[in-house]
Amino acid sequence: MSRPGGSPTSRFDPSRLDDQAYLSDGDPSGMLRTVASAAAQVRTAYRAAVEAGAAAVAGQGRPRALVVAGVGAAGIAGDVLDAVCGPGTPVPVLTVRGYRLPGWVGAADLVMVVSFTGRGDEALAVGAEAVRRGCTLLAAGPPDTPLSALAAQAGAPFVPISTVAGQPRATMWGLAVPLLVAASAFGLADVGEPVFEAAAARLEDIAHRCRPASDSFINPGKTLAMELADGIPVIWGSSPLAAVAAHRLAGRLAEHAGYPAVWGELPEAAHNQAGVFDGPLAVRDIFHDFADDESSGPQARLRLFVLRDTDEHPQVAERRQAAVRLAQDRGVPVSEVASEGDHPFERLATLICLGDFASVYLALGYGLDPAPMSAITELRARISQ
Repeated sequence: MSRPGGSPTSRFDPSRLDDQAYLSDGDPSGMLRTVASAAAQVRTAYRAAVEAGAAAVAGQGRPRALVVAGVGAAGIAGDVLDAVCGPGTPVPVLTVRGYRLPGWVGAADLVMVVSFTGRGDEALAVGAEAVRRGCTLLAAGPPDTPLSALAAQAGAPFVPISTVAGQPRATMWGLAVPLLVAASAFGLADVGEPVFEAAAARLEDIAHRCRPASDSFINPGKTLAMELADGIPVIWGSSPLAAVAAHRLAGRLAEHAGYPAVWGELPEAAHNQAGVFDGPLAVRDIFHDFADDESSGPQARLRLFVLRDTDEHPQVAERRQAAVRLAQDRGVPVSEVASEGDHPFERLATLICLGDFASVYLALGYGLDPAPMSAITELRARISQ
């Protein structure tokens, strides 16, 4: 089941996805259960943010900018904040995925430092710099960590989070929700308890539809996993919100299944990436039966995935339709996944949750335990030496 050294051990076998005993044995860390707990994570994170006083930062007045510091899932949390606030927000939202704040950030700005370990050197470096510059600070991460100590020293609100089922990667909702609670207190996003509850209800519905006992032909998570296994994914979001889900899916494919993907946002992606439809990976031999191919990895061919949002710009919708036809005309298969719900947070949550399920099922279909990240663990060890 494992992947020594991070290498795949077998080709994708869709029959594994409907083998209940295999799904249980092949997922010893319970990643499927963790993904299915997304609704509980949203509700827990909301309560934690309220109890920790995340909204208290609004007492100092509306900031000039919201700056989110974090990498990985923490960085995606910043993108979630930006997407939910939307293009009409009067305050810009910036995510810093590194060690330095931009030179213009100062006392007029709110810096929100989030870390799933509370020990990330990038987040701590940016947090310390924010304190030195006199910025308003909000932090979220595990308690009793250097990040919580930094927040206490600065007299800043700190929202405690906990890892889910021992999987720190699964704490994205715990990191994103406090940011939204703070933004709502400033009037920058209409995200209150009813919105979080509505999103949680949709996440519960997706978890039910994607449950392991649900057969592949009616299970959207398993279906998407099989489509992802059909080739190298090119994932496009049809709005800034859907692009966040595309970014998240590409990252989860790498983390869970060691699977490469390209992601982008329309309309720019159609300009920058459509050329791959004429490249060597788009060529398919219609007489070749890939089911008989014994190679251990994904086939060197493309499949386009379009994550669609109901709030598409009319011209973007035209570009999307033209790009889909272009791909299909060249024999590149296309999968379209639509968001669900009315509020931006609901729509984003549904796209992300379905992608999370698909990435775990993809790993299991390849015979991989979706939890280990040996390459990432080794990289962190080398950095810490």
